[in-house]
Amino acid sequence: MSNEKPRVVILGGGFGGMYAAMEFEQALAQGADLDVTLVNRDNFFLFTPMLHEVAASDLDITNIVSPIRKLLRRVAFFHGDIESIDLPNKRVGLSHGHEQHCHSLPYDHLVLALGSTTNFLNIPGLADRALTMKSLDDAICLRNRLIANLEEADFECAAPLRAPLLNFVVAGGGFAGVETTAAMNDFLREAVRFFPHLREDMLRIILVNSGNVILPELGEKLGAYAQRKLIENKVEIHSNCKVTAVTDRDVILSDGTTVTTNTLVWTAGTSPHSLLDTLPFTKVRGRVLVNEYLEVPEWPGVWAFGDCAVVPDRNTGDSHPPTAQHALREGKVAAWNILATIRGGQKKPFLYSTLGLLAPIGKRTGVANILGVNFSGFIAWWLWRTIYLLKLPRFEKKVLVALDWTLDVLFSKDLVHFRTARPRTLPPAEEQSEGELVQVSGPRPRSVR
Repeated sequence: MSNEKPRVVILGGGFGGMYAAMEFEQALAQGADLDVTLVNRDNFFLFTPMLHEVAASDLDITNIVSPIRKLLRRVAFFHGDIESIDLPNKRVGLSHGHEQHCHSLPYDHLVLALGSTTNFLNIPGLADRALTMKSLDDAICLRNRLIANLEEADFECAAPLRAPLLNFVVAGGGFAGVETTAAMNDFLREAVRFFPHLREDMLRIILVNSGNVILPELGEKLGAYAQRKLIENKVEIHSNCKVTAVTDRDVILSDGTTVTTNTLVWTAGTSPHSLLDTLPFTKVRGRVLVNEYLEVPEWPGVWAFGDCAVVPDRNTGDSHPPTAQHALREGKVAAWNILATIRGGQKKPFLYSTLGLLAPIGKRTGVANILGVNFSGFIAWWLWRTIYLLKLPRFEKKVLVALDWTLDVLFSKDLVHFRTARPRTLPPAEEQSEGELVQVSGPRPRSVR
């Protein structure tokens, strides 16, 4: 009989995977005898509900991320990519590092918390030209785009080209789309006053929504309120409308509108992780079908939850929504059930009803439904900030975010444009024009004639 410890491998460090790992962290601290490894391509946990605030300069870039190695001291961490899953032999193929070193990691229990990826719905030109809002890189890229566009548009020589630089389109009337639109609108209208050749009426912020009202999850009344407030804040909303094509200069909408712009933020579609396509599970619209204990029934020892799984809801007969508040609780229950399986104990089903939904909609205004009670205006915005601040991991990050929010009341938003590209290198000597001397010191070459 083997004396090896049971091996648990968690794939994915989003809300579901991270909270499962933290549940195991507690169990290990209490003496549980098992090996647990978390695999994630980033070495941090990203608090995605605050992502739009990074894009709009409300929060510092690193204040909504927590290093995984500071959150987990007993759970092992593998910083790399998932290449394959060998279900019959219970092994996961991984790679890491600049040279993509390959590893094969064995498991007794495999946890799939892979999340979702952006679905561009096969719209021509969209995948190559749209920005997304799912990662920290996305938020930084959007922030840089907004500032770079303002800087370029402010030059008098750019006057004929200002329309594409000052038109901004967001596709998707759900939480991500509305929160991103509101944050962008606040940021741009505050920032434009620092550019002497620009005026606020030159800005055009457009939200494209496929439904009648935005935020359908909150109900028609709150959705209509949010829509009205955004319009009051000079956001242009196209309802019952979709993006049909994207070119280098234009975004074409199904209502016949063509918007000349270089900025389209796409939040209108998601797909399960592509790795799931390689696995012989029963799936619903690409997501793994699990039982009420979060097990994949046909493969003992495999568990799944979050955006990559369909989790049955015994109260409604439907499935639980793929939201962060469900995923983190599913992660905890999955960890509990794995420990129960290892110890020969009783597993518990996943039972949970949504406590509330909240969204900021700009100008210190929000909408919320908590335990069936609707809130709107300043109190909803205050509830959003209070609740999510409490949910943010690590006391250090809570303090930093609270400080950022306080300073945001006192000072204007930061307009620093971060350059992430490497500086240009010197051209080869044989390519220099005759008589041209090139300065060889310093980060940027200069020509002296």
